Amino acid sequence: MTAVPPLPTVMIEPAVRATLLEDLGRAGDLTTDSIVPAEARASTALVARQAGVVAGLDFAATAFRLIDPSISVAVERPDGSRLAPGDRIATISGPARGILTAERTALNFLCHLSGVASATRGIADAIAGHKAQVCCTRKTMPGLRFAQKYAVRVGGGSNHRFGLDDAVLIKDNHVAIAGGVRTAVERARAGAGHLVKIELEVDTLEQLQQALALKVDAVLLDNMGPEMLRQAVGMVDGRAITEASGRIRPETAPAIAASGVDLLSVGWLTHSATVLDIGLDYLE
Repeated sequence: MTAVPPLPTVMIEPAVRATLLEDLGRAGDLTTDSIVPAEARASTALVARQAGVVAGLDFAATAFRLIDPSISVAVERPDGSRLAPGDRIATISGPARGILTAERTALNFLCHLSGVASATRGIADAIAGHKAQVCCTRKTMPGLRFAQKYAVRVGGGSNHRFGLDDAVLIKDNHVAIAGGVRTAVERARAGAGHLVKIELEVDTLEQLQQALALKVDAVLLDNMGPEMLRQAVGMVDGRAITEASGRIRPETAPAIAASGVDLLSVGWLTHSATVLDIGLDYLE
């Protein structure tokens, strides 16, 4: 798999800084500052407790750096690495106070984003051998969309639109309020720039026929079973990008991918992915 370019520091730092401020509050780390001598130093390791894919190391490293720039982070398994229980991901060394104060923020980012990457990899592995790709949605945690979409890429998935401003996706409520599919598509085409793609959500093969007549760029085939998806892909015949959505899980993904669709759109990758269990172990 091609390595995913890291996110710019200018994107990562504000999110991490806000999270540290939330944790430190008005008085700082009362526990650590009371117990740990200022001169104490420690060597610790980020260690996987379960199998998965690591993502978010730059977020973790930024947390340690913002608390104390003299803390060193030596990465052994970079983002995108598959993990087995017991694998050492990185070694964190330096002032003990800083390590302990940044620990929870670092782990919150790392465990969550690794969970997103691991869930994505689970779907990607399940549909290996088919042309379909797994992609995420806008169902993301507020303020963390850029990070979660990065983690999806790390896990072997692709990104859907990043926001309302980079593509048109006409859904059932848009159609209802516009008064019909044709009106909705024509208005979207008139209002969007020439570089903006238009996707239309369809629930039936009849709606799909309308979409094809209107020459939209992509069709969102919502809650269709594998057989109907196969028929839909045949109708499209390469004239538009086909995207399947609706309660897709690792166990159902292979049959959906086998229908020939281009994309499997999975919302729970970002809104409900389980964290990957990673701990910070004291070495000396």
